[in-house]
Amino acid sequence: MIGIHTMNEAELVRGCKQKEPAAQAELYRRYAGQLFALCIRYAGNREAAEDLLHDGFLKVFTSFDKFDYRGEGSLKAWLCRIMVNTALEEARKQAQHIDLDLDEAPEVADPDSLDDSLVQEIAPEVLLRFISELPDGYRTVFNLFTFENKSHKEIARLLHINEKSSSSQLFRARTLLMNRIKEYLSKHGDE
Repeated sequence: MIGIHTMNEAELVRGCKQKEPAAQAELYRRYAGQLFALCIRYAGNREAAEDLLHDGFLKVFTSFDKFDYRGEGSLKAWLCRIMVNTALEEARKQAQHIDLDLDEAPEVADPDSLDDSLVQEIAPEVLLRFISELPDGYRTVFNLFTFENKSHKEIARLLHINEKSSSSQLFRARTLLMNRIKEYLSKHGDE
């Protein structure tokens, strides 16, 4: 077997398909950090994200025979897709949190006050913390729309909600985020 740290992506895939423990360990070592960051965006807390990561890697290792390597980058894309699907399965299990009551919507006087330029003024880790603190349904819709580039139609299908619900939850998520960002910047603006 080739030295683990010199294994390219194609060799890593081959080793994992053959269920070589060293290749599986290397896959985990290479991708767990990035995939954990993805899981935490969906889960909202470390403990739930660790569970998602664990469940996702179990799916990865048991379904490598279905993976068709298509060149550099295809492995990471496949791993991310499995983690997102694992997170969505968990979100569907927690479905009572997904379709929130309209009465829980944050107040917004002016929808145009959602200023994306404010996002550029805060550190990425602060923004990710704010995203992780969103209510489950808002966070899931926000992640799918913003990071996975899903349409409201696709989100509705994935989460078993209607398109209007997806759209309104994205709006509420963005509103809550903007409120948090404005509050943060008013306290920490010139740091």
